[in-house]
Amino acid sequence: MGAISLSDTRFSSYVGNGHGQHGAVVEEIEGLIRLYKDGHVERPPIVPNVSAAFSTDPDVISRDVTVDDFNAVWARLYVPMRQTKLPLLVYFHGGGFCVGSAAWRSYHEFLSQLASTADCLIMSVNYRLAPEHPLPAAFEDGVSAVKWVRQQAVSSGEEHKWWASRCNFSKVFVGGDSAGACLAHNVVTRLRSPTALKPVTIGGVILIQPFFAGESRTASEKNMVQPASSALSLRASDAYWRLALPPGTNRDHPWCNPLSKSAAIYQNMENLNLPPTMVCISELDILKDRNLEFCAAMKSAGKSVEQVVYMGVGHAFQILHNYPLSQIRTQEMIAHIKAFIS
Repeated sequence: MGAISLSDTRFSSYVGNGHGQHGAVVEEIEGLIRLYKDGHVERPPIVPNVSAAFSTDPDVISRDVTVDDFNAVWARLYVPMRQTKLPLLVYFHGGGFCVGSAAWRSYHEFLSQLASTADCLIMSVNYRLAPEHPLPAAFEDGVSAVKWVRQQAVSSGEEHKWWASRCNFSKVFVGGDSAGACLAHNVVTRLRSPTALKPVTIGGVILIQPFFAGESRTASEKNMVQPASSALSLRASDAYWRLALPPGTNRDHPWCNPLSKSAAIYQNMENLNLPPTMVCISELDILKDRNLEFCAAMKSAGKSVEQVVYMGVGHAFQILHNYPLSQIRTQEMIAHIKAFIS
């Protein structure tokens, strides 16, 4: 796909400015989301949606399935045509927990390519968004998605045979990018008893530019100057967290900062039963240092962590192609994910 410009994602906050029937705009990331005083939310269609039938790879079949009727959670499945059973990657899209969709063309194209090249099935989950549904709604939807996979492994009928018959449920991975990576980490920490998922086995976690934060700034957050095409600025990051976190909390909440003091009380990393984890980091991302600190803490806690830094690119390069090296680094990332899954 061509480059998508996010130059209009500057942060603004308005107090007392009237905007029609909904009153003042109280929070806005321009071009992406606007929250009004009366709770009304607008999300301009900055990225086009495509249907599952939109073909980007003739080798991959994609269809949409319902995961949770009550919470309107659905997923798009990508199934490469292979003769052998393949691993499954349960994937969560990014967007600061506030925007994004499994139907976004950028995700559809990236995940079709990933499924074909890495030889894996992919289940791209469309979870509930904040501020209408603040955290932990997205985490709950993520857990529901993994449990839905188990349900299909145990008793899938004809409706899901088209993909379940091609799936190796003993090799299921959980992953995502940006907020989706934060979501994936929180999902696996909630699945404290992996044996409860049998016959599904979580083989690993893939965190692409995980969207963590904290009240204290890291060096890359303070000093990394973002180009106009950047997908994430520090002001936008703060705005996303204000919209996503429960009222009365801050960026040191354990859902946001897994290395905070409150997180140590909430979940001792050393005691967490975490599968092997791969963390993909971008050199020009404001989250770089925070991602590196997370990897160091995981290693200190005795966890299996593989970290890869992609040089010359920033946040979400693999779906937005907003850096000159994006295509090259995306192919490298896909190769690394394939090796990790294999």
